[in-house]
Amino acid sequence: MQIGQVARRFWSKLKSIGRTPVGDEPVVETVKPANATKVRKTRNWKSWRKIAAGVVAVIILFWPIMAMLTSRIDDDPNFTPQFDPKGGSHAVAMVAGLMDDELKKAGWVANAPFFVPAHMLNNMPNYQIGMVTAFGRFAFELEDQIGRERGSSASDPDLSIARARLQYSPTTWILKPGTLWPTASAESQYKEAVQALRRYNSRLAAGDATFDTRPDNLLAALDRIAYDLGSASAELEAQITGRHKTLGLLDFKADKIFYRTKGRSYGYYMILKALRADFEPVIDSRETTELYDKMLDELRIAAVMQPLVVNNGTPGGQFFPNHLANQGFYILRARAKLRELTDILKK
Repeated sequence: MQIGQVARRFWSKLKSIGRTPVGDEPVVETVKPANATKVRKTRNWKSWRKIAAGVVAVIILFWPIMAMLTSRIDDDPNFTPQFDPKGGSHAVAMVAGLMDDELKKAGWVANAPFFVPAHMLNNMPNYQIGMVTAFGRFAFELEDQIGRERGSSASDPDLSIARARLQYSPTTWILKPGTLWPTASAESQYKEAVQALRRYNSRLAAGDATFDTRPDNLLAALDRIAYDLGSASAELEAQITGRHKTLGLLDFKADKIFYRTKGRSYGYYMILKALRADFEPVIDSRETTELYDKMLDELRIAAVMQPLVVNNGTPGGQFFPNHLANQGFYILRARAKLRELTDILKK
């Protein structure tokens, strides 16, 4: 009897195996594969690689396009400054106007940091460096000679500020290598120079400042410009002479020198054109008007040159001309006429 009961109970339990009790949910146990974590990590790594590749692709394609859109070389020989008060200096108004225009419209890119598309540019930064070099040289002459009574009185405070600011390094950004603290950027210094020049010109128009138009002051200004153009010409000649080292057409430094010289030539052309108006009585009295205009014509050609590609090819070549030699030719011609003018003014 007992044996039969035990057998029935055993058989009942055996049949209930795998059945779900009434009112209870089935219990399902999930066994994770041993390599599931590894698979998930691999998928995440692939996703990050795709994102990184996309960012790199955007930089490679987007950065050059943005850099090209940023590039703007304004070498308009007919530029007229907006702020040119009657009774002020045309040359001072010209420098202030050109510098202000370059900062506001083009933007200063000579000091662009590496994370800005303009950092990729080559021609425009060198053009700006050349132009501000010319302005800095002229600002020194303003403070040292033209802005004083016979060169002996105290220097004008606004001209002193303008001279110091325009000779500030054009490649300095707010962070300077070798320093821990932020520093003044080039554009901030040049903005102060523009303001100082305009203050001086306003005081000059009101009769509260000096702009001495004696012949010896014009002589000193022309002499300094001629000297600086000679320095630019020597740099061009050195690069042309060393063209054999790069086979001429592979000279990646040629465009830097070309556009730096172009900026300097344009800056001096605009200054000299304005000085012609400031010193018109002196130029006319020495009968040098025609010579002065010819000098401007020569320098203008060098200032507005803008080839599609700058070549340092064989001088006189037809298929691959040497743009450095062409530029240097007109600079030397302008410099020779400047020397003729200074010789006449010395008499």
